[in-house]
Amino acid sequence: MTGNHKNTSITRRRALAVSGGTVAAGGLAVAGFQSAFADTTDTSTDADATASASSTSSECMTLMSSVTEGPYYLDGALVRKDITEGKAGVPLTLRLTVVDATDGCTPVKGAAVEIWHCDAWGYYSGYTTANPGGSAPAESEEGDSANDNTYLRGYQIANANGVVKFETIFPGWYTPRTCHIHVKVHTGGEKEDGTYEGGKVNYTGQLFFPDDIAEEIFTLEPYSKHTGDYTVLANDMVYDGGGASSGLLTLKAVHKKDPSKGYKGSLTLGVDPDAENTGAGSGGGGTPPSGAPTGAPPSDSASPSASASS
Repeated sequence: MTGNHKNTSITRRRALAVSGGTVAAGGLAVAGFQSAFADTTDTSTDADATASASSTSSECMTLMSSVTEGPYYLDGALVRKDITEGKAGVPLTLRLTVVDATDGCTPVKGAAVEIWHCDAWGYYSGYTTANPGGSAPAESEEGDSANDNTYLRGYQIANANGVVKFETIFPGWYTPRTCHIHVKVHTGGEKEDGTYEGGKVNYTGQLFFPDDIAEEIFTLEPYSKHTGDYTVLANDMVYDGGGASSGLLTLKAVHKKDPSKGYKGSLTLGVDPDAENTGAGSGGGGTPPSGAPTGAPPSDSASPSASASS
């Protein structure tokens, strides 16, 4: 059943089709973002990374389930920790640990983790006119200064413990998909011109959110302006019910009584560094919503407004 959600220059760029000022959202105070992202200093990151690496030794897992990259992939994302570009939404700190599932779950140092996802109303950068389904304002009505070709996309390079961290927002949704974040793990390449070049893709997957948390978030501004039928995990065409090995995130609220303050999400990605899986044409993905990408992707000459950062 579907849940009924009501009122409540980059060196290269390509699209693989498988088929802009900061505006504070109502109820999302700046303090919420600061609280969710408070532990971003090098010292705390190193401590968290060590703890994460230690935990994987007793939780060695099987390979993650690879799936399609979907219709909204764009090459040339920036290497940076904060990918929001001023997009409004519930803050999400995402910590991912990359391990070699074929070698005792040892950390994969230097792996490049790439993520991309839609904004609070279901729009992806690069495809801001694609209809997310249901009833939603046009992406242009958000009133932010985000670059329409780069927001909510980015890379991070894993440290010695295989850990990367992103600062983003809780994704919205689009018909007929459940709430999700796309992810790729690359190895063998290097940072160049602010992005990541070369190497190969070892894993292509998607990260998922528990239904109860997602549906609570979608009653808040600005998410509540997108109404319609929200697809729960059990009915999603990609999520296969496998829990963590299928991409289901572990989430922790920054403030238990106030979801608008944000969440911290974590997951260990068990990959095979010798394998290659681009996600192009693999797994499920379904038919893109009406207005989904057709024709040429954004021009290579599009210049990102956000600078790359480590």
